[in-house]
Amino acid sequence: MPPSDNDDNTGRPPPGIDKRQRDLPPATTAMRPAQLQEGPAMNKARLNIRITGIFTVVLLLACLCLLIELNFIDLCIFCYKSKIPSFYNRSNNFLLLPDVDCQAIPPFLVILVTTEYWQLEARTAIRQTWGKERIIGDKRVVSFFLLGTQVKQDKNAESSIISESLKYKDIIQRNFTDTYSNLTLKTLMGIDWVHHYCPQSTFVMKTDSDMFINTFYLTELLVRKNRTTNFFTGFINPEHSPVRDRFNKWYASETEYPGERYPPFCSGTGYVFSIDVATQIHNISPSISFFKLEDVYIGICLKFLQIQLEELHTKQAFFPVKVKFSICRFKKIVTCHYVQPYELLIYWNALLSSTDEECLGDEYNE
Repeated sequence: MPPSDNDDNTGRPPPGIDKRQRDLPPATTAMRPAQLQEGPAMNKARLNIRITGIFTVVLLLACLCLLIELNFIDLCIFCYKSKIPSFYNRSNNFLLLPDVDCQAIPPFLVILVTTEYWQLEARTAIRQTWGKERIIGDKRVVSFFLLGTQVKQDKNAESSIISESLKYKDIIQRNFTDTYSNLTLKTLMGIDWVHHYCPQSTFVMKTDSDMFINTFYLTELLVRKNRTTNFFTGFINPEHSPVRDRFNKWYASETEYPGERYPPFCSGTGYVFSIDVATQIHNISPSISFFKLEDVYIGICLKFLQIQLEELHTKQAFFPVKVKFSICRFKKIVTCHYVQPYELLIYWNALLSSTDEECLGDEYNE
């Protein structure tokens, strides 16, 4: 046998190596049996880890599939849903109230404007234009802004709104989350306020902060209409179906609204109703299930009250879309949508500085 690497030139094993150990094959040194004993245990542990990993992945996929399925049947567990407060509890006090006396000089028209705290520029433009309190003929027209509270508490925003309220005295606010889905609560808040604090009014209008309102022409048409009870008008949507596209702004699930068609309703961009209708909506609303689309919800209330929607004029006066501005055109409309604050100032000042003679013979002139 040739000398081993562990043998020296004398043929003796190195110190510390027993002859019996030296004579074992290389694969069976003193440590090798222990390693062979650990091998199956290590393999078993690795196998358990793999099985646990596969099980975890399968479990996660199953949860994901369940979540998707629940979303399709409108039982989204993790989706944010704004909490609907006990709005119909009449003890739900207002946080902010306007300083107005409806008894001394009862308003002919109260305009309720839905807004959010960050829309100060729009509120400022409205206060300088159609929202400014004025006497038209002998009819008093006043405007107020409807606000909720922030999703996340913001002390600076709250302080700013309080200061604005103290300065202008035209803000109505209650404690509900100010989101688009709660626009129904905001509108009902305004109706509730009119019912309690300004029942001497003749008409109420609900509109939005991105609107142009020709209060002069609206007042003229209301006087000419000569209807002060059971009256509701605006841009009428006689046959609208619920939008089932989940990514659409006006989406309504079958759970929220199972019907195939909405009752007739007026576009939420601007509708007008007599004060007795405000009282009737106030009284019936606690028995009508909440629905997030405010104009449709009001339409549902009117259906229960058996109040028919009516046109204000033989020609279209309410426009839920943007209308290209011209002095003669805007003299003969009540509402126009998607108007920026700077545009509102331009349009209004142009109307005030114009004369009736400018539009004689114009196609829009009656």
